[in-house]
Amino acid sequence: MIADIVARIIEIYSWILIIYILMSWVPNVKSSSVGQLFERLCEPFLEPFRRIIPPIGGMIDISPIAAFFVLNLASRGVATLASYL
Repeated sequence: MIADIVARIIEIYSWILIIYILMSWVPNVKSSSVGQLFERLCEPFLEPFRRIIPPIGGMIDISPIAAFFVLNLASRGVATLASYL
């Protein structure tokens, strides 16, 4: 029950990250109120990955790939713990 809720939250947050990343390709969307909300939700999670993984060529940010990898591990960990309970 709780594991299902946590798994759903991780899935929703993954979609929020995808939308936030896609918003960076569209000019002026990040400065909108929705863009600022997504920034407040996503940047605290992405920032540690950006400190560890510098942009490739100074422009291409691959840190979200590592962030998705961690979210996937968390989701699998929750599912594993739920199977033992």
